[in-house]
Amino acid sequence: MPSGRHRGPTTPGRLPEGRASRGRAAPATAASVPSRSPGERGAQVVAGIRASGGRADFLAADLDGSAENSQGLADRARKTLGGRIDILVNNAGIYPAPATTATDEKTFHEVYGVNVKAPFFLTAAVAPAMAESGGGVIINLGSWIARLGVPLGALYSSTKGAMETLTRAWAAEFGPLGIRVNAVSPGVVLPPAPEGSEPHPGEIMMKGTPAGEVGTPDAIAHAVVWLASDEATFVHGTVVDVDGGRTAVAVIAA
Repeated sequence: MPSGRHRGPTTPGRLPEGRASRGRAAPATAASVPSRSPGERGAQVVAGIRASGGRADFLAADLDGSAENSQGLADRARKTLGGRIDILVNNAGIYPAPATTATDEKTFHEVYGVNVKAPFFLTAAVAPAMAESGGGVIINLGSWIARLGVPLGALYSSTKGAMETLTRAWAAEFGPLGIRVNAVSPGVVLPPAPEGSEPHPGEIMMKGTPAGEVGTPDAIAHAVVWLASDEATFVHGTVVDVDGGRTAVAVIAA
């Protein structure tokens, strides 16, 4: 079981892995502070964590990419957690999928604001105090399509490529200060499909991979909890692919 000494905010967004990682981390963390998530959903997550014996608090925030909003969340989270943040999980994200030629400037700035600027400024707001208190862990969320091109994925995949690059740069910058920085790169992750339903395009995409099927949100959660734990103390600047072999192995048509 990972160490139970850590506590910290998670910044989940509109990705399927977010909710599971918070629930899975509950036994190992003193508190979880979701953001950029509707209030009702946040309350449900908190209730689930508390029911499983963990401690959780919900802080709503608009992670729009402004330094002010990121700093505000960091300050409120630190206060809620008793003055200290040990773990930051940057997984807020949005995924509009227009073609490059159909992407307007407003959409471009919105996606980069949520997916890159928000975690950048949130990390900048959290890291100094984290270092002063003796260190901590920052975990970013990348994506398999940062390294394997798909149609209609240019805008989103470029933001995830940025996060994976920031993971390595921050490991170099903050590692000497006692802060480990790594990333998890989820593959095709879907909740269980109803029995008898039509196959999701993602399920078809995973045919011929080593796993042969889509991943579950719990698979991402396990990786996040491991990276946050003392079991990963020698892991720095790494992007952990949790994608069923989709990016590492040639896909053989079934």
